[in-house]
Amino acid sequence: MKKVLLAAMVSLLTLTANAQLVVLNDEGRDSAYVENIKGRAQKIVDGLQLTDQKQARAVRNIIANRYFLLNDIYEKFKKGTPECDAELYKHHFELQSALAAYLTDEQIDAVKDGMTFGRLKRDYQATQDMIPTLSDFEKQQVLIWLREAREFALDAPDSKGKHFWFDKYRGRTNNWLSARGYDLQKERDQWIQRQKEKQKN
Repeated sequence: MKKVLLAAMVSLLTLTANAQLVVLNDEGRDSAYVENIKGRAQKIVDGLQLTDQKQARAVRNIIANRYFLLNDIYEKFKKGTPECDAELYKHHFELQSALAAYLTDEQIDAVKDGMTFGRLKRDYQATQDMIPTLSDFEKQQVLIWLREAREFALDAPDSKGKHFWFDKYRGRTNNWLSARGYDLQKERDQWIQRQKEKQKN
């Protein structure tokens, strides 16, 4: 029992030490670009409302380093090539792994949302608002696809690329819902009408 407690204490101390060891990978990079990325990452961290400044700095550096890594990959490999895709996949799960040392699953989700313009939550809510009769099974499938879209979007080189993945999966979702008998044009028209009536009131 003592050995188990000792091992747990060592792990905790190691985690605490690691929180101070996330170095910003800014060497050799343009200073203006670095400041821009730090600001972008800090905005996401601010949304987490972390009270531990060391934790907040570590998370900010993890996010910024992710942006640096993606930039390096896209500068080295042509977008859309097998080499580029292979390199992106090689590093894809590093973000989740690095953040897991400092954040809960819910907070990691918030970081991913921040890095993808909040499209998952917005698109999920919009789909439910447009089709209020969706079953729990259909809602779950929509959410599964949105999560897939977000994972691809996290590796996109720019905002256009990130939105592309959500738009692509929205098309997949719409086709699936249509095949299940939903008249999407009718649902959309009724949704717009409900919004207009809500604004009047």
